[in-house]
Amino acid sequence: PTQMSVKQLQSMGIWPDILVCRSDYPIDEKMKEKIGLFCNVKKEHVLQNLDAPSLYEVPIMMEEEHLAQAVCECLNLPCPEPNLEDWKKMLEDLHHPTSSVTIALVGKYVALHDAYLSVAEALKHGGIANRAQVNIRWIDAEELTPENLEEYLHDVDGILVPGGFGQRGTEGKILAIGYARRNKIPYLGLCLGMQLAIVEFARNVLGYSDAHSSEFNPNSFHQVIHIMPNQHDVTDLGGTLRLGSYPCVLAKDSKSYQLYGTEYIHERHRHRYEFNNLYRPQFEASD
Repeated sequence: PTQMSVKQLQSMGIWPDILVCRSDYPIDEKMKEKIGLFCNVKKEHVLQNLDAPSLYEVPIMMEEEHLAQAVCECLNLPCPEPNLEDWKKMLEDLHHPTSSVTIALVGKYVALHDAYLSVAEALKHGGIANRAQVNIRWIDAEELTPENLEEYLHDVDGILVPGGFGQRGTEGKILAIGYARRNKIPYLGLCLGMQLAIVEFARNVLGYSDAHSSEFNPNSFHQVIHIMPNQHDVTDLGGTLRLGSYPCVLAKDSKSYQLYGTEYIHERHRHRYEFNNLYRPQFEASD
């Protein structure tokens, strides 16, 4: 298969200088010599890429195979000894956590975990930075009811509601958000998760029982989340979400300011709906 792959490349005018061979068992010197001979690559440039216990092990494994040295040699560049101490410490923290947390991820695509892959990886990275093992509890928002909230969420250390489109599952997400608020469980809402936190607060703290997003209930009297003015006349929804960087001024007495440590930040958005500033005084006045 390796020889056939190289032949295909050569037929397109691409002559590889290095072969990195994926394998679930070690490739001995005799096999490397054979592969190099049949593929017209130096034996020293036939490198093994073995199965790894973690994706983050691969850079270290490739360094042990002298990939950087081979690349620099092909490019006639010097190859100083790399400083990998920070990376090795990250691996040490990854494989030897000193604590663990359980985070409930409440969404409607949880049957396919890859739908939230970036969120799951971000949680893992946060765990590594704090030397904590992050256990994700995948919860289908459509399954949540007032009666079973305690069963699903009573022992979690944090609740996260990610982004999404469509009304399905929104009420279950709002239930989870309310549970987090009442029980003082750390909560993170991403995109739609943030918007629904606004809806939950408006309903259950400000007393606007019909509060909603105009995306889901255009007949709501209290549309605390509404469509952006420049999106009103957009009829072709494909690829027309607002994009770009937005300068944001953080209130110095806010948690956001405490987390960022600065008053001015830039946020990158991709959305069509936003907080309705007509309700800003009511939200700011409420504890």
